[in-house]
Parts: sequence; structure tokens; C-alpha cells
Amino acid sequence: MGGARTMRTRPGETEQHAATARRAARPRRGLTALRGWGGVASMALACLLAVALVLALPQLRGDNGPGGSGGSADADRLTQAAPARADECEAPERSLRPDTKDGPTIEKIKQRKVRKLVVGVDQNSYRWGYRDPNKGVGKLEGFDIDLAREIAERLLGDREAVVFRAIPTNQRIPAIQSGQVDMVVRTMTVNCDRIKDVAFSTAYFETGQQVLAPKTSDITGYNDTLKGKKVCSAAGSTAETALKENSFGADIRTTVPNQLDCLVRLQLGEVDAVVTDSALAAGQAAQDPTVELKGDKPFTTEYYGVAMKKDADDLVRRVNDVLDDFRKDKDGWRASYDKWLADDLGDSAGPPKPKYKD
Repeated sequence: MGGARTMRTRPGETEQHAATARRAARPRRGLTALRGWGGVASMALACLLAVALVLALPQLRGDNGPGGSGGSADADRLTQAAPARADECEAPERSLRPDTKDGPTIEKIKQRKVRKLVVGVDQNSYRWGYRDPNKGVGKLEGFDIDLAREIAERLLGDREAVVFRAIPTNQRIPAIQSGQVDMVVRTMTVNCDRIKDVAFSTAYFETGQQVLAPKTSDITGYNDTLKGKKVCSAAGSTAETALKENSFGADIRTTVPNQLDCLVRLQLGEVDAVVTDSALAAGQAAQDPTVELKGDKPFTTEYYGVAMKKDADDLVRRVNDVLDDFRKDKDGWRASYDKWLADDLGDSAGPPKPKYKD
């Protein structure tokens, strides 16, 4: 296991510390007390900007990756299969122990003509991976983007040595398997089904599924109040799987490529509710103050991890080494959480502790 490293101070560190101090002076807020920065008008602008920028951030295409063809024809099978039974999989968030050595996977990355890490991300998840329409055309930013840049700096010595590739939810696994990306850092839940197809780092965030609906709705959570309602989820997401297992009589036929599309449909009145990770739902509620999370807490417990190829053990171990320091360093996990997520999610006890299988 590698020792702790001195990590580079990020731009805006003073601003982050000031924000932390302000939060310490005010009471903790629940998820249902979120305040937004937009509403329908801002979301419309965000959607238009995302469309305008679609050519600026490479999409998942067969001719657009470091190592192969486009998305697999059996993408839905890979990402939407029913979860394994409890006796078939225990603690899927366990990963390989950290190491600082460069193996064959990392060496191939370093030997590229353009020496950059290729990372699959989202460009529509507020606070996680997005472009702020209030800042004009700018770089991707958010918690996942910070983590991806940290990995690039530790592997290649440069936070800018990374190419971001926008990937729909149900194309994350095919993008990894086909070699179009080196890894996916995209609020991706580690579960029993997915570890059959890709390898994961240790968990870097804990979340769970929750219902998002208008404040005026009679929906109270993931329960019988969903009966007869139209509910949206992202194709290939754990939310879609949960709804297929138990819809409570809801109409769950509306699935979309990305979670932002669910929020837009909710705003347009095309659906009555959205089911997604509570961490993402909190960001959506911040974008539109007319909606809120329903239920006291998430109805599942899930963990986000960095996804990589099954046989890329050296890369998995190096990423876990980065995550070890990212969790501990004051300018790492905590600084990114305070900057991007604390205003919407409230205070956090910190990242989940890593679990290992070797």
C-alpha cells in the first residue's frame, strides 16, 4: 500500500474554506428543505446549452475511443438484468487493495501519443458532472469531475491530462468493455449485477434510491401512493431495476438516456414523479424549487465507485490508492463535498470506509 501523498492545492481553496465556515454557522438542513438556483426557465436554458455543447464533448460513438468499436448491441442486457440473489453476492463494494505500481494497463495509457486518461462522465448531473449555464461556455465541473482530475494528476502528473467523454447511463458498461474509455466516473452504483461485467474501485460515496415529485403532489414516497402515476427513470439505472421489481402499480414505461431528461419531463407534466439516487435527486431539487424528495430517507443503500475493465487490476489498485489519499486529504474528498454537495445534501460524516476482498 502506498503512503499518504502531499496533494496539490486546488484553485479556489480559500472560497471552499469560507463556504465550510458559513455552513458550520447554520443548522443542518434536510433534503426536503432544498432551495434551487433555477426552476423551469433555468432548466430550459441548461438543456439548450447541453444540446449546443454536444459537439464540444465527445459522445459515445464507434469511432471515438482509445480502444475499439461503439456500444455493444447487448447493452441493455448488461445493465438492466435483475439483481443477483443475496446468497450469490455479498458486499459488492469490496475491491482490490491499493498499490502504487504501474502495471500493463497504466503503461499503455502512458505510452499513448496523446498522453491523457479517457474518462466517461455525465455532463447533465448538477453538482456531479455538468456545465453551469450561468457561467457561459465553460469546462465541466462537479464532484465526479474533481475526482477524475485527481486520478489523472496522480497517474500522469497533470490534472488536465484527461479527456472527458459524455456517456448515457445505459452505455457505461459497454464503453468500458469496448475500450472507448479507461474508466467511468459517473455516479455509478456498485452492485452484484455490474461486478460481473466490470471492475470497481472502493466506494467513494454512499447514496440510495428516492422519489422526486412536485411539492404539491400527493405522492409521499416509494409506496402505494405511486399507484396509477407515471414515473420516470434512466435506462440502465438501479432506479429502473427497482421499479421493475416493485412499481407499486405505477406506469414505469418512461425511461430516458439521462436523469436530466426525467426532470424536464416532470417539469413539462409528462410524468408525475422521478426515481433516482438521492444524491442526484437533491441536485435536481436544487435546480427546480417546485419539486422535492419524497420520503424521510432513501429506500435503498448504494455506493458509487469508479468502474474499469475486469482485467485492469493494476489500474484498479492505483485508483484505490488515489481514493485512499482523496478521502484523507483536507483538500480532497471533504473540500469537493463542501464545494459541490453540502449546500444541497447538508453536512456529511465523510466518505464510506473502503472494503477489500484480498
